[in-house]
Order: sequence, then C-alpha cells, then structure tokens
Amino acid sequence: MNLFDVYPINEVTIVKAKGSYVWDDNGEQYLDLYGGHAVISIGHTHPHWVKRIEDQLEKIAFYSNSVRIPLQIELAEKLGRISGKEDYQLFLCNSGAEANENALKLASFHNGRRKIVAFSRSFHGRTSLAVAATDNKNYVAPVNETENVIFLPFNDEAALQDCFEKNGNEISSVIIEGIQGVGGINVADEGFLKSIRRLCDEHGALYIADGIQCGYGRSGKFFSHDFAGVNADIYTMAKGMGNGFPVAGIIISPKIKARHFQLGTTFGGNHLACAAALAVLEVLEEEKLMGNAVMVGKYLKDELENIPEIRRVRGKGLMIGFDVPDELKNLRKNLLWNQKIFTGESKPNVIRILPSLALKKRDAEDLIDALKEEIALLSNEQNVSMARQ
Repeated sequence: MNLFDVYPINEVTIVKAKGSYVWDDNGEQYLDLYGGHAVISIGHTHPHWVKRIEDQLEKIAFYSNSVRIPLQIELAEKLGRISGKEDYQLFLCNSGAEANENALKLASFHNGRRKIVAFSRSFHGRTSLAVAATDNKNYVAPVNETENVIFLPFNDEAALQDCFEKNGNEISSVIIEGIQGVGGINVADEGFLKSIRRLCDEHGALYIADGIQCGYGRSGKFFSHDFAGVNADIYTMAKGMGNGFPVAGIIISPKIKARHFQLGTTFGGNHLACAAALAVLEVLEEEKLMGNAVMVGKYLKDELENIPEIRRVRGKGLMIGFDVPDELKNLRKNLLWNQKIFTGESKPNVIRILPSLALKKRDAEDLIDALKEEIALLSNEQNVSMARQ
C-alpha cells in the first residue's frame, strides 16, 4: 500500500527533537522556527510533558466519555484560570477542524439560525462546515459548498455593518482568527473585533474566536482576540494545546446551555490527551512562556524591520510574518537547506515564523544572522544575473 500523496514533502527525515531543535537521520541539527504548523508550544519533548504522559500511560490511556474523567475537570479549572475565562465551559475534542466544526454547530443550535460570516483569506479547517467557512476553493469539494457562509473582506468594518443590516436576523455566528495563519499572518484590528462583538450582541449572533493557531499564548496573550478587550462567545483551541499530542477544545460562554448528545466525540478528552494538555499549561505558567513570547517576539520584529529587503513585518508575540520580494523567492528554501532553519510559508510570498514559545533570544539572533547572509547571497546572484543580460 502507498501513502495517499497529498502533502508536498521536504526531503528531510526528523528522528529526534528537543527544545527548539530537531535532528535528521544523518545527525544534522536544524533550528525549528515552524513547530509543525505552530503545534510545538513549550518545546519539543519537554521533560515535564514527557513525564506527565509516561506517568499517565502507566495508569490508563483511554476510556470514553461514558465515565467520569477527573483529569478533564482538572484541565478545565486550570485552563479557565490561566486563560481568564473561569466562568466558561469546556468541551474537548481532537483537532482544530473538529473544534471549529463544533463551535459553528453549537452556535446554530443556540440561536436556530443558519448563516455564518467568515472573512477573506480565512482558514478554519478541512472538514465539512469548517472548510465551507474557509476562503480557499482548493480545499472546498462540491459537497462542501453552501449558501450559508457569507465571506466579507478582512478588517472591513463598513462591510461588516452593511452585512448585519441586510442579514442580521439570519446570522448565526461570526468566526474570525485573531491573527490569520494560513492566510498570511494578518492581524485582526482591535476595532474590528469590537465591532463584531457589538453587532453580534445587537442581532443575537455568536462571536466565535478561532484561536487554533493564534491562541494558547502564542501572541503574548492567551487568546490573541483578547487584545481587543472584549470576550467572544466561543473560543476554539488546538495545535499548541497538546505540544504535539492530538487534543483540541472549545470554551463556551455561560449563556450557552448544554444538552445531552448535542455534541460528542469518542477520543476527545481522553486521559492521555488531558495529561498532555495539563503539562502544557503547567509549563506555560511555570516558565512564564507568554512573557517570553512577548520579549523574544519584539526582538525578532524589531530586527526584521531593520532588514530593508523584506517587507511588511507583522504579527504579535511569536506569530510573525513578512513578505519576500520576487527576487528573494528562494529565501525560505535556502534557510532550510543552507542554514538548517525550518520556517513556514503562506502563498504566494510570505514567510511565517511560528516557533516554540520557549524560543531563546540567541536562537532568534541566529535567524536574523542567517536571513542577512542568505539575502546578501541572493542579492549578489541577482546582480550577477542582471549584469550578464
């Protein structure tokens, strides 16, 4: 049997990882500034995370949600305190797409409506409703197409106001990433998020904060949406929640009432997933990693803004992106193969920096030095090529 070939693959086989570094099967060390799509939050194979999982494995790894699982209550209490959402409710699942799927479904259950407002360049997952609210036709199969999703320009308050004036009594929810990830590290304006909150309140819709990639402390706040100073009705979480262990969830406003069988999952909230998620929160708090994200992220942004060849440096904390001009189109590839540094991308020309929140300043300095070196080499090649023409 062959693998179903849907992933463009870098020809690297990672066999070992620790902190912000990974090693391939030839023993080559790489600086990981991508974390497998912003998944690695506290560092690869953090010893506390490993021990939490190992200890749990010695007890019980899984039972379904047909029995009491005290670890879920422990996780809910700790998550509520650290996130500042202590009066919210927690539903656990397995992936970001599943979290967004359940959030959109729950909103529709709550107000009995069908319409969803989403935004240009959004990415909310690849499952049925989540992908319908994703602004990329390449991911949407004919069976996913629906007239129930209204796409608006990102950060356009006038368009949002007009949409609610025309469709307000039909809109079930507005879903938005606080910082778009796949879409290219586009930061939602604080005023825009406040307008979403106001309009949802005025029209009985729910505000869904997609924190799959931009949440869990990556921005320097637990949820990047909270920079706006208003609460969402539902927050979705995954990626950094388990530091590589599959776990996700939604936290739900107390105004939304639960009913038996309304939502459900076989594996969500299992013992092992809760142990991994608890370890992440314990390390985030103990090592003050949200503060580190602010400090190291500020250093990176300041230094990147001083490199004249790159453009539109943006983001918050350790979720940073910048545009690469066409003459430097091989920059990301050269960072990987020449400098042994993993970064991310967004088409057509964005490099994304999504490292562990424990990234050390000296590792950030290594990135800046590597960027300058590779930009100089590419610029020199460009000059030589033009001279020959």
